[in-house]
Amino acid sequence: MSKQGKENKFSYLAAIKQLLDPLYTRLEKIDGKIKAEKINESNRYYRNEDLKKLFGLSNNTIIKYRQTGVLPFTKLGDIYLYESTKIKKILSENEK
Repeated sequence: MSKQGKENKFSYLAAIKQLLDPLYTRLEKIDGKIKAEKINESNRYYRNEDLKKLFGLSNNTIIKYRQTGVLPFTKLGDIYLYESTKIKKILSENEK
């Protein structure tokens, strides 16, 4: 390859790098946000009203699922809380 060809190849690669560097930076930011979401998700809880809206469950169905152990919960006073990661696990295990 001639000297001119090598210089053209080098300038071409430099131009591509210049285009890709901002994309890599943006992708790293997006990746960081996704990881932060996963960390925050483990602290997210649903309430009875959330389960009714999201999954179309009735009060009786939610109570039955709690009593039979299908739906793991935490009780805080009179409020039932359902950890989002456990709900997702139940859904994925019952996926057909």
